[in-house]
Amino acid sequence: MSDPLLKVEDLTAGYGAAPVLRDVRFAMSDGQITAVLGANGAGKTTLLRTLSGLVRPTGGRILFDGEPLDGVPPHRLVRRGLVHVPEGRGVIGELTVAENLRLGGVWRRDRAGEARSLAEVLDLFPEIARRRRHAAHQLSGGERQMLALGRALMARPRLLLLDEPSLGLAPRITAQVMALLRQWRDATGLAVLLVEQNVRSALSVADNAAVMSLGRVVVTAPAAQLRDDEDLRHTYLGF
Repeated sequence: MSDPLLKVEDLTAGYGAAPVLRDVRFAMSDGQITAVLGANGAGKTTLLRTLSGLVRPTGGRILFDGEPLDGVPPHRLVRRGLVHVPEGRGVIGELTVAENLRLGGVWRRDRAGEARSLAEVLDLFPEIARRRRHAAHQLSGGERQMLALGRALMARPRLLLLDEPSLGLAPRITAQVMALLRQWRDATGLAVLLVEQNVRSALSVADNAAVMSLGRVVVTAPAAQLRDDEDLRHTYLGF
């Protein structure tokens, strides 16, 4: 069996003296979508921020492709293939769709490869391709989410950290975004760590799930098992 792409061992982190994450442990492989589930305040967003270098851990280890991430700044993590799309999308409204997308590959020196990536992303997201010359502030919420995803994919990540992609979106658009994630995973082998409050939507696209409570991972299981096991769902997810 190959080594995991991401391995988190006894991770502790937080803001100030009080830890938010406590002894978090899990692993995931290339081409795998893992949903991180749990109530508000469980530590899900802090987990992504710690993995992407925005919060410094106070204990434990993060291994990405076998290499420790201790002290690696966020921009270098992007170059190594770990890309974070935070909650709120964060596109630059004054720039056009095409300009926002090119920002995702700004560090790349292979211009021909960047052009191919742009063509692939526009093909994946025809809604924003049709509006590539429009300013990002003119897009709908769903289109801005697709733009944020497209910009992240321009960096050709191996692991995408995705925080609440369904926030504020209609169910139809949420389903479309989830289907696009799975489509890109199948085409490229991308791994996705997906933080999502919409549990049913997340479990519909994920291979595995990690449930967090009070800063700890309390359950790891195949997504289908969690989806089908009423006792697990009632105990940890409340439905």
